[in-house]
Amino acid sequence: MNIRMHVRLPRGVLRSLRLTTIQGPWGELEHARWLRTVSPNGANEVVAELLDAAVLGQAPARPDRLRAADWALRAGSAGALGPLLQLANVYLAAHTDPETGSGLSELDQMARACGAPLAELPTVLDQLAATGLLGPWQACRDSGDLHWTLAHGR
Repeated sequence: MNIRMHVRLPRGVLRSLRLTTIQGPWGELEHARWLRTVSPNGANEVVAELLDAAVLGQAPARPDRLRAADWALRAGSAGALGPLLQLANVYLAAHTDPETGSGLSELDQMARACGAPLAELPTVLDQLAATGLLGPWQACRDSGDLHWTLAHGR
């Protein structure tokens, strides 16, 4: 969305959502005065103007964007690691309290998010600790909870 609250949607995205041939949803949104269809600049896009000013307040806050950029930079600093270790590094950073440097998650959730077998995660966590990216970590066998602390200074 730009500053004039115009949204450009590629026709390919609309086709994949099966919204190119039906006018019902567009008409309902226009009737409810949530948007107004604007003439497209090109044949490959649809442009709509959002009419609900409350949408402007729903944009991610600056701290959220800064935190997301920080996570991406952390993952980039682990570039010598393999893809699974990089992904695990980003997962841990994303689920770490920035004030305390520690985090809590469930092992099976991390395995799903990283696309790794559950049995492989202890090895991955040990490797991250060996590289200095991860501090102490502990997995509880009974609950499946994973507790960790990022390496000092991260």
